[in-house]
Amino acid sequence: MSADGRVLDTALTRLVGVRHPVVQTGMGWVAGPRLVSAVANAGGLGVLASATMTLEQLATAIGEVKDRTGAPFGVNLRADAGDAGERIDLLIKEGVRVASFALAPRRELIGRLKDAGVVVIPSVGARRHAEKVAAWGADAVLVQGGEGGGHTGPVATTLLLPQVVDAVEIPVIAAGGFFDGRGLAAALAYGAAGVAMGTRFLLTADSSVPDAVKKVYLGTAETVVTRQVDGMPHRVLRSDLVDGLERSGRLGALARALRNAAAFKRISGMSWRAMLADGRAMKHGKDLSWSQVLMAGNTPMLLKAAMVDGRPDLGVMASGQAVAVIDDLPSCAELIEAIVARAAERIRAQQAVLAG
Repeated sequence: MSADGRVLDTALTRLVGVRHPVVQTGMGWVAGPRLVSAVANAGGLGVLASATMTLEQLATAIGEVKDRTGAPFGVNLRADAGDAGERIDLLIKEGVRVASFALAPRRELIGRLKDAGVVVIPSVGARRHAEKVAAWGADAVLVQGGEGGGHTGPVATTLLLPQVVDAVEIPVIAAGGFFDGRGLAAALAYGAAGVAMGTRFLLTADSSVPDAVKKVYLGTAETVVTRQVDGMPHRVLRSDLVDGLERSGRLGALARALRNAAAFKRISGMSWRAMLADGRAMKHGKDLSWSQVLMAGNTPMLLKAAMVDGRPDLGVMASGQAVAVIDDLPSCAELIEAIVARAAERIRAQQAVLAG
């Protein structure tokens, strides 16, 4: 126990200024002000998901989080977005503590944020990507193994995490398959500075996901990795809709993607020119084909159908494999308290074993 009363004092808690080494990931349509502030007030690091927000909506969301909590929080950004610079200016202006990225930000973006005192934490799925962002000045790195929900890779957390811990000198946050205190204790034993969770925080009382959709999650044990959502490996709950997407042909998938891109254009207020510019940036940053870029238009609308509109029959539900062992909806405060207490218990038990 540290001098200021924290049970688990790690490089992550010291870097960010939170009480507990637990991070809530920036899930699109899910990680809004209500969930983020609940996590922050519970002592974890809550992260706003901004990819589905306009710049104005992001400013409003940041203001709402600040009204709800005085604790540190973060914002997840798309490094390849056309207005990434403006969003970074907003974070700096509003004093946001952490900028997280699903795609490695350019060296100059990292520099701008660090110069302003913002902690930069990119997410990666491979050791070489962790090495790259560490060399560019990232303050910490979040590494997600294949068990995680949403866009995911093929390597399990238990293999990927030690590779990254050994490869970089900055704090490493472990994601993919974590849901309780035993997982946090295990991650710390591997050398991580904390854990990040998405599905576990989605399934809390503080999450704004409709109750009917949460019920689907709690009653489901099977996930599947599909490329039919946006052309990239995407772990989601298996459903009739996903099975139908898997059976659909390429032309049908592209036609659906164009319809969804048009729908997202109406919601976001983006022009076709701006959307194409983002598409070019996405294509370059991830080495995608144009058909994959077009299919990426599926993602926001298929997720929104379930996570906002409450229609799991019409949308996809990103999910980590941990969904199979989750059966309750605690508050964020209850969840984080239980995780930290159980982790401390397991660490003490292992210390007793070593003491003989």
